Amino acid sequence: MARIAGIDLPKNKRGEIALTYIFGIGNATARYILTKAGIDFDKKAAEWNDDEQAAIRNIITNEFKVEGQLRSEVQMNIKRLMDIACYRGLRHRKGLPLRGQRTKTNSRTRKGKRKTVAGKKKAPKK
Repeated sequence: MARIAGIDLPKNKRGEIALTYIFGIGNATARYILTKAGIDFDKKAAEWNDDEQAAIRNIITNEFKVEGQLRSEVQMNIKRLMDIACYRGLRHRKGLPLRGQRTKTNSRTRKGKRKTVAGKKKAPKK
């Protein structure tokens, strides 16, 4: 089993798909890494020999921010936005969508489960 950047890559997947299991590496980046290492895209991760794994590991560590380093950078960027109190930072703080989506009906993913508010009771008639 190939272990790269602290992640166990799945053995039965093709190389370009297996690399996308690493946070910060998508399809295009995975293809770039495999091309630079001289490995066929269709070769499964279990079939990589030690030299190929080392080449992939070197390319990733030298050229890309992945996993913990990338996650901490993203969190620092969000914290910076919140500290300077810009619009996006305020939306992060309130847990609302950031990019102009409607909030009256949708945005349940950001807002969470509905919190029902009881209706106002009417005064009894005399």
